[in-house]
Amino acid sequence: MAKRIYRIQFYNQGEIYEVYAKQVAQGGLFGFIEVEGMIFGERSQVVVDPSEEKLKSEFQGVKRTYIPMHAIVRIDEVEREGAAKISDAKGKVTPFPIPFYGPNAPRD
Repeated sequence: MAKRIYRIQFYNQGEIYEVYAKQVAQGGLFGFIEVEGMIFGERSQVVVDPSEEKLKSEFQGVKRTYIPMHAIVRIDEVEREGAAKISDAKGKVTPFPIPFYGPNAPRD
């Protein structure tokens, strides 16, 4: 059986992060997507992408991360991993309005 690889694109502080991981699931935390087993390219590459290096250092030592559901742009199951990258989100993403659930949520 082939290993599954997922490409996750999510909005983070005005940028779109694109990362690859071995597992994606609805997390145990309400409203979060659980991403585990991040995959990054080898450091032996001749050309170094600064955005991929930034992502590697940001997620270094992270076993599992939880991304807010409303920050997810898309999740794709892909045949092989690509280069992780960060791109500018201006004009590309409009946050999806979601209701706020909680003790002080507005009621109609």
